Amino acid sequence: MRKNLLGRIRKNQPFTFWELVTLTWQLSVPAIMAKITTVMMQYIDASMVGMIGAGAAAAIGLVNSTTWLIGGVAFAMSMGYTIQLAQAIGAGEDVKARSLVRHGLWAVFFFSLTLGLGCAALSGRLPFLLGGTADIAADASLYLGIYSLGLPFLAVNFAAASMLQASGSMKIPSLLSVLMCLLDVIFNALLIFPARTVEVFGWCIWIPGGDMGAAGVALGSVLAELCCMTAMLYVLLRRSRLLRYRKEQLLCWQKELRKATILGIPMALEQIVMGSAYVAFTCIVAPLGTVALAANSFAITAESLCYMPGIGVATAAQTLVGQSVGAGRPELASRFGWVSAGLGMFVMLVMGIVMYIFAPQMMALLSGDAAVIVAGTQILRIEAWAEPLFAAGIVVTSVFRGAGETKMPTVLNLVAMWGIRIPLAVYLAQAYGLAGVWAAMCVELCVRGLLSLGALYYRGQGLYQK
Repeated sequence: MRKNLLGRIRKNQPFTFWELVTLTWQLSVPAIMAKITTVMMQYIDASMVGMIGAGAAAAIGLVNSTTWLIGGVAFAMSMGYTIQLAQAIGAGEDVKARSLVRHGLWAVFFFSLTLGLGCAALSGRLPFLLGGTADIAADASLYLGIYSLGLPFLAVNFAAASMLQASGSMKIPSLLSVLMCLLDVIFNALLIFPARTVEVFGWCIWIPGGDMGAAGVALGSVLAELCCMTAMLYVLLRRSRLLRYRKEQLLCWQKELRKATILGIPMALEQIVMGSAYVAFTCIVAPLGTVALAANSFAITAESLCYMPGIGVATAAQTLVGQSVGAGRPELASRFGWVSAGLGMFVMLVMGIVMYIFAPQMMALLSGDAAVIVAGTQILRIEAWAEPLFAAGIVVTSVFRGAGETKMPTVLNLVAMWGIRIPLAVYLAQAYGLAGVWAAMCVELCVRGLLSLGALYYRGQGLYQK
């Protein structure tokens, strides 16, 4: 059913409203499951780190904003190729699509390798520049260094998954994300803790351990990503009916790289805007103390479970809008854009209600520290009010990207993050502490969502002209 509906985009066949909703949802569900699995991996990491203590959690929380920054910049390169790929598939240009896959993977690898090596070289000083104290800086530095060296595996895995999703294949990336989650559990269990003996049904079982602490979290994740990347590349280059490797004359890689760069630079700037704002956000939280820093880190992980469904819908939106634009169907692209935005807002409204009700239980899964649980519960309940409009911002950004417009989201995020969130967080932190900082985030997400919907309406169908 899904393939039949998706194929109608290229065949210039009409869609009813409910067929639009059905296809969007069918593509969203596997993407949502993949994103939730990614969050579960973060939950597992955070929960295992919580067993070590608040210090290790604070160390990882201190550099999380930096890892998001460099990861986001690396992902921008792959998105430059993925946007072209979706439009090429929609236009029926299959040889061009396969050319974009092969050239894109190499470009992403070399770009992320350069970026990762540069960040690893700076990992010793960054924790101190972010306001970290000496008791957590060593763990933070080691965690960041390992993550940076593993960045090429993460970036290529993301690129391969995005390319499969752009072709309409959502299920395989989802299943491989589940595999990555399971591998992460195994590697973490072996690397974080020391060797130990556990009793299971009366049997004493010896489990080896690396006793690496926070560094084991980073290394376990990198190894899981490496395994998943290998499987993802196999599916993409060997099993995909449309995109698998063939001995054929490829198109000029310089032209593809040039367009990927044109599309990718605004997205890289967007990630720098967002990532630097997250770094500034961490710097605002860090002086509030170890409990606040740990609660902030755990709450971000907990909240991500709620907004990952929105990102899943956004993934489907980018594929559907991109293929519709490539097929020369601007009206259909516009309809997919609005249907996706509405669906994302509904899903995240439900998730926001769930987060508000179960905030204490979500925090308790991540930390055994009572003070951290109380602080985290308070800020999660503040954030729950922003979830529907947060979804609007997420989905509309992907709608713009699918249409090949990558500048507008950068402008919106710049205005929202640096014009609203950071100044307001600085002001409210003085009087209300961590709760004030998250209240600023809630206000900013609501404003960003409204601005995004306004931009989508203002641009109209002119956005979708190829």
